[in-house]
Amino acid sequence: MPPPSGGGRESKTMIHELPVVYLGLGSNLGDRRRNLAVALRRLEPLVRIEAVSSLYETDPVGPQDQPPYLNAVCRGVTGLPPRGLLRHLQEVERDLGRRLGPRWDPRPLDIDLLLYGDAVIDEPGLRVPHPELPHRAFVLVPLAELAAKLKHPELGATIGSLAKRADRSGVRKQADPGWEQG
Repeated sequence: MPPPSGGGRESKTMIHELPVVYLGLGSNLGDRRRNLAVALRRLEPLVRIEAVSSLYETDPVGPQDQPPYLNAVCRGVTGLPPRGLLRHLQEVERDLGRRLGPRWDPRPLDIDLLLYGDAVIDEPGLRVPHPELPHRAFVLVPLAELAAKLKHPELGATIGSLAKRADRSGVRKQADPGWEQG
């Protein structure tokens, strides 16, 4: 019997699965919709975007004397470690005009790292899952569109169940999925 091709040696290619990440995007200054669409494009190629939620207009958190936000969530995959991903998100924010200022100030772009696979990270300047995720309808509602059955790594509850319990009164759908392409 002849030896298998390759001289009898098996060649195996290792395929590494990249972590699935969920990012929350928001904007309440300038051309909000454009800011979010540009941010999604700028995340590439370090984050490969696989899905984007509907677009929602939401009341601001904190001081109410500022414009409403547009919010969306995206699912992507990345080869970056969590800290490297955070740096990339901050770079995209800066590129689109975000400046350091008081918490909850208006901003042209805010990108939050909501989930990084099933990782639980608690380091200075980096907490995953995002600590406010279970309390924020403006993130839970679009996140549930993409991952309703996904379990919160710390709470064990599904994103869908957390979204159902959230107060949705300040969350208004503005556009269906695909808005970022138009």
